[in-house]
Amino acid sequence: MDIQLIHQPDSAIAKVSLNAGEEIVAQAGAMVAMSGFVNTSTTLRQGKGGGILGGFKRMLGGESLFLSVFRSPTPDGQVFLAPRLMGDILVYEMKGQELVVQAASYLASANNVDLDLGFQGIKSLFSGESIFWLSITGYGPVILTSFGGIYEIDVNGDYIVDTGHIVAFERSLDFRIDKANSSWLGAFFGGEGFVCRFQGQGKVYCQTHNPGGFGSLIGSQLPPR
Repeated sequence: MDIQLIHQPDSAIAKVSLNAGEEIVAQAGAMVAMSGFVNTSTTLRQGKGGGILGGFKRMLGGESLFLSVFRSPTPDGQVFLAPRLMGDILVYEMKGQELVVQAASYLASANNVDLDLGFQGIKSLFSGESIFWLSITGYGPVILTSFGGIYEIDVNGDYIVDTGHIVAFERSLDFRIDKANSSWLGAFFGGEGFVCRFQGQGKVYCQTHNPGGFGSLIGSQLPPR
């Protein structure tokens, strides 16, 4: 499998070239174009996040209930995948480690990659922050998306990131969700909301724009229905 990213960073699209028998799983609606001989099917989920329960857990995280599977029966099968929002794309290679991904940032992955809404999502739910994270494990490439550009931060010690700007982070990092300001009043009037406080060593991938903040800004300008 070969993945080529084009039109980066503001309108990125992934060109996935498949060998004979290879499959890639993607969010429903992510396909832009593909070779005519590529076979498509629909699944609730592969791996440990499978079945009806896995599908509904993904719906809680803002994902589609169903996912699309693209399989090439012959060499040189092509599938073009793009996110719903304008932004960048990152290809992260899974080698048995665990990657935590904000649910809306997942676009596609190889068929040997497993997804699950693990304890990270539950932790964010009980913290009062309406974000959900997927636990990704296995082997092969994962295609992630962002709203705006993606930049990488190498954390060594303590680091703070606004939750709305997180795309993914390596599970070698521990984290907790907290208010940005020392007081709830300061956090409310300061407009920063919740942040993720990371500790340890590992990489965090961030997006330059906050989709929730953008949606609130645009929504406030629209006429009432």
